[in-house]
Amino acid sequence: MQKIIVIAGPTAVGKTRLSIQLAQTFNGEIISGDSMQIYRHLDIGTAKATKYEQSQVPHHLIDLVEPSEKFSVAQFVQVAQTAIDEIVARGKLPIIVGGTGFYLQALLGDRPLTVIDDFKIDPVFLTQWEDQVAISGEPQLRQALAEVDPVSAERILPGQIRRMIRALAVSKAKGRPFSVLQPEPKRRYDAFVIGLNTERSVLYERINQRVDEMLSTGLMDEVALVAQLPEDATAKKAIGYKELFPVLNQEAPLAAGVESLKQASRRYAKRQLTWFRNQFDDIHWYDLVQDAQEINRINNDVKHFML
Repeated sequence: MQKIIVIAGPTAVGKTRLSIQLAQTFNGEIISGDSMQIYRHLDIGTAKATKYEQSQVPHHLIDLVEPSEKFSVAQFVQVAQTAIDEIVARGKLPIIVGGTGFYLQALLGDRPLTVIDDFKIDPVFLTQWEDQVAISGEPQLRQALAEVDPVSAERILPGQIRRMIRALAVSKAKGRPFSVLQPEPKRRYDAFVIGLNTERSVLYERINQRVDEMLSTGLMDEVALVAQLPEDATAKKAIGYKELFPVLNQEAPLAAGVESLKQASRRYAKRQLTWFRNQFDDIHWYDLVQDAQEINRINNDVKHFML
């Protein structure tokens, strides 16, 4: 199997910086594993590598489509697989970096995709359950799923509302549990999975600082762009934009919108960590935020992996 490096972890923990360091050290090229960085024009809210950072080493799967276009996880896997093959053919090391755990799993083969991944959920069904969860939380949705697919109800992590609704919709439509319609996972690559994390309070402070930096570098311009997209556009539901729509529409003061975005980002980071801890049993954890010398351990571990 082809050897690849995967860098995972919550937002604002230093994944981009590490990916560039490893690419420079091990003759690598970077593939974005983020579900939002594929969209053009959305640079600040998606925390893309800057143009300068992208000039340091080749980057792939960034700025592929317009924000109004659809781009599925199946499309991501196909394009990423092609990029990996091309990078390997050049004699270089593919380094996949991102915080979208589902995309990383699908690419690795830990979460095989099937025809049900193209299943279209009835918008009314989706809205009804999203509204119900907004009012009363997850328990009722999880109970409804457990009645038709107890395996998925147990497996799907807290906060993954869309995934629970999808499993419920597929189970009802197909007359069989969502969980049995998926093949067994099988690793597609020989992957060394790096997980970045740090102390919770430190991470949250970094997230707060990042939000402030985003606002100071033009985030509201991107919010205005996203607000004009069709209602079903993925970007319109993304953390980093929707929290600031009330500010854009003069329905809330800037301070309230900023605090809402910081809180949503902190909660998202918590969900990311829960996902990686529960879904990757071969992840190697490091803390580069509080111990810069951890880079030496990472380099040594990667060297050993590449032998």
